[in-house]
Amino acid sequence: MCSNKNSAELQPSSTDPALILELKTRRPLSLEGRAGCETWSVDFSPDGAWFAWSMGHGIVWVVAWPLDSADSQHEDIDRGDKSFSCGQPVWGLAFGPRPSKSTAAASEKKAKKGLNSSTLLLATGLESGVIKVWNVLTGEAVFDLHGHEGVVRNLIFPQNGTLTLISSSRDKTLRIWDLTHKGKKVQVLSGHKDWVSSCCVSSDCSMIASVGRFDRMVCLWSLRSYTFIRNLSGGSQKTLYLLSSCDFSPDGALLATAAFSGSSWWIDLWDPYTAEKLSTLVDYFEDYGQNQISAIQFSPNGLHLAIVTEDRPLRIWEPGKKGMVMQAKTDRRSNGLCCNYHLEGGVVATGTRDGHVRFWHAPRTVPSLSHLCRSILRHSVSTHQMEPLPLPKRILEYLTYRNIPDLKTCWDEWEN
Repeated sequence: MCSNKNSAELQPSSTDPALILELKTRRPLSLEGRAGCETWSVDFSPDGAWFAWSMGHGIVWVVAWPLDSADSQHEDIDRGDKSFSCGQPVWGLAFGPRPSKSTAAASEKKAKKGLNSSTLLLATGLESGVIKVWNVLTGEAVFDLHGHEGVVRNLIFPQNGTLTLISSSRDKTLRIWDLTHKGKKVQVLSGHKDWVSSCCVSSDCSMIASVGRFDRMVCLWSLRSYTFIRNLSGGSQKTLYLLSSCDFSPDGALLATAAFSGSSWWIDLWDPYTAEKLSTLVDYFEDYGQNQISAIQFSPNGLHLAIVTEDRPLRIWEPGKKGMVMQAKTDRRSNGLCCNYHLEGGVVATGTRDGHVRFWHAPRTVPSLSHLCRSILRHSVSTHQMEPLPLPKRILEYLTYRNIPDLKTCWDEWEN
């Protein structure tokens, strides 16, 4: 375990107007710049009260949210920060379901007796394929999950509040663990031909999407029957490319997938029900292989998509608009690797290769009434159910997201 007084510090920064704070790790000089210090994953707890990141060298740090830059400078103030020593590089992490407020106060005493509704869990995916599950409030390891034979790259708890954990790995599989039985009940999803670099779950918990980094497969799986549904094809590029990330929109009606090649990166928006590609955002650049995309995530209201690339820590795209609504300054020294929105929006956290975390102001666009109606409707109505309805063409196009134009641009256009 690390000392919470000597392992990290908050620093305000004025280098970019969108940057709120930077959380920097404090390491011995002997470890600076060495492999293994990357921040591969960040996450906010479901109730927004905690923030976790893999700070490199096998350490996961959990801090109380919101962060207070002034108070954090005083060493005598204990904000309840915690660190977890995993013993090997941590590639993925995820908070479990939100604990019950009525029983949260007694969680530390009950946690020792087993998992319950008041236990806030943190799952960490390790380089060896082991998944370590921690009790955040007690700081204790609950149990380990064994089965993956490669790096566990991505971890997700569905939003239905159940103790179900979904993992994706470089061993070409996804696994669905039932934590109420300490992971002894597990479903294995096989079908990818190479590394599974990312996975996500629809808001109604009916579908899992996964992308294979080298096999160029975008697979949809049923979370109810644990079966393969389809492979999405017809992406923007026909030449060699690598898939890196995916995310469902909050209403589950859109699936965004990110990919990159030697001279461009692009994001495709799909209808997961019909397998139709609805729109594409493409960026072309001059530096061959230098701007690969690392991660994407929809904002909580579904209006924006956060994009992390190797040349800039953060871009935010609003589908349907020309260009970016926000983009950080170029910074190749601290390449972005991951991102995560706070559940209330307005803040995006990004992790970097040097083990640091940056917190950014995100656009707070007030959703229109039409967007709110569409989100509520699409959360429970599929595209197949929408299409037979006697609606005007333009309304149907809006409700099925078929009115989003393609955006093919380049660096110079965004700079201007």
